[in-house]
Amino acid sequence: MPKLVLIVDDDPVQRRILEGTIKRLGYETKTAQGGEEALALLEDHDHAAIALVLLDLVMPGLDGMEVLKRAANNPAAPPIIVQTANGSIDTAITAMRAGAVDFVIKPTSPERLEVSIKSALKIEALQGELARLNRKANGALTFSDLIIRGEAMRRVVQLGHRAAASNIPVLIEGESGVGKELIARAIQGESERKKRPFITVNCGAIPENLVESILFGHERGSFTGAVEKRTGKFQEADGGTLFLDEVGELPLDAQVKLLRALQTGEIDPVGAKKPVQVDFRLLSATNCDMIKLVKEGSFREDLYYRLNVFPLWVPPLRERLEDVPELALHFLARFAAEEGRRVNAIGKDALELLTSYSWPGNVRQLENAVFRAVVLADGAELTVAEFPQIAAHVDGFHAAIPAAPAPVDRRPVITGPVMLGAEHSIPRTLELGAGGKGALGIPAITDNGEIRSLESMEADMIRLALGRYRGHMTEVAKRLGIGRSTLYRKMREFGLEERAN
Repeated sequence: MPKLVLIVDDDPVQRRILEGTIKRLGYETKTAQGGEEALALLEDHDHAAIALVLLDLVMPGLDGMEVLKRAANNPAAPPIIVQTANGSIDTAITAMRAGAVDFVIKPTSPERLEVSIKSALKIEALQGELARLNRKANGALTFSDLIIRGEAMRRVVQLGHRAAASNIPVLIEGESGVGKELIARAIQGESERKKRPFITVNCGAIPENLVESILFGHERGSFTGAVEKRTGKFQEADGGTLFLDEVGELPLDAQVKLLRALQTGEIDPVGAKKPVQVDFRLLSATNCDMIKLVKEGSFREDLYYRLNVFPLWVPPLRERLEDVPELALHFLARFAAEEGRRVNAIGKDALELLTSYSWPGNVRQLENAVFRAVVLADGAELTVAEFPQIAAHVDGFHAAIPAAPAPVDRRPVITGPVMLGAEHSIPRTLELGAGGKGALGIPAITDNGEIRSLESMEADMIRLALGRYRGHMTEVAKRLGIGRSTLYRKMREFGLEERAN
């Protein structure tokens, strides 16, 4: 989905020129005739659709500087590029201090405008990603930080807002890789427990004999190997949120203790003499059919109904393909920054490919595909060629996987006598091997079975290099890893200098 650029200019001719130029660059446009209209659009509930503002500074009524000052008070405002016919340094400094990300002078060339827009969007993406990561680390991630464009996820967000306003247990269901943990973090980030501990436990990754110890803790000496007291995950989450991922994998013994913790708010550390009171909010997630597990007897029915008080289903990515472009651009900005690559866009054909694929691995698969594409990319834009595995599964697209390089023929270009005489103008090498025929190389053993000296082998190596690189001394020295003066000295020592006539 192309980014939307808001053009703010009181000159109708200039607006039409800019609108045409920006559309040719691949962006959607919206126009405003003055500062008042621009602020109204930016303060509208649907302002998130505006990715960037191109703002004229000199306008009647509310001018560009005043728009900049008011927009600076809105943390969700898009980046603003200012333009004016007055190209003084003082004007540029004033605009940048007021919050502009760039400054262009009228009339602006399409090339300069394209660079400015791409740079502004890239900076915004990186700043947004950094802020999102900081909020995630601080337990303050909210639903506004999630990449959501389609209607399929809006219902999830609506229910998530309601769940966040309560301490009700939430069971988040969905396939692997859909982002269940992010939903859990957003619920905590919008709840009264935000910035409190958010403890994640992958129930499927804990050895069965350690489940109780890890979840509920243990006392020193309570079992063989318990050399010190351990605080369990429930106590670590005291005052905050405990997120049990893949809760369907919990063994039955741990399920009994979990049920008691939910009912009474008390846990029993292994070997403890008395229970411990804990205050926690429980969020759980699963990719299993919990009803099936209950019927099979591998999950307690009473615990299931305790966990499933507020069910939340996260749809797979194939049911919300409209989210794919924004997610892909989000991952692109992150990985380009992490890898230090100058990749800042995804081509139209590549976006069409990504939105045509079913994504069985969901968002996690898309994330990994973009990561691989960023590493492979040769240019500033990702193309279909960077997604060969995806293209192989979508009709109408083809991206050939590069063939392995052909083996290099490492045989000397010239063979024959080693020493140079008046009749030879190019150094040549010997055919080395049994009897002086056949395989090329430098023998380490003499004909009578003795180890050859390093000096003689070094002389053979220089002979081989002289023949292979046709006597080009700079290349010979480079390939041997020595300086030219060292090469000439060794040639003199080994008697490999060209003989005089």
